[in-house]
Amino acid sequence: QVQLVESGGGLVQPGGSLRLSCAVSGRFFRLNAMGWYRQAPGKERELVATIASGGSTKYADSVKGRVTISRDNAKNMVYLQLNSLKPEDTAVYYCNAEVQASALYRSNTYWGQGTQVTVSS
Repeated sequence: QVQLVESGGGLVQPGGSLRLSCAVSGRFFRLNAMGWYRQAPGKERELVATIASGGSTKYADSVKGRVTISRDNAKNMVYLQLNSLKPEDTAVYYCNAEVQASALYRSNTYWGQGTQVTVSS
């Protein structure tokens, strides 16, 4: 059973920084694309950033220049460095991963349980 567990959320003042981590565990053949999404109260879940297995990245316009996604393939981890945080960044942040169970099968998408990020003075 594949599991994703996020950590690193918390309360931070505007302008502050946080680093979110997501650990992928379980038995699988390969981790493909990984990403971070967020959902603010009363809003739909939205993409923050994605990173391909080869390292290419994409960012939402709202976070470009303030956020960096990275991954450690040896540790099955994905990270999200959040800088210059704004109150509008307040949300539950979820990681996801495209996980290939074996070489014979296509990837399935897995989600973590989320970690709360609150930006407030």
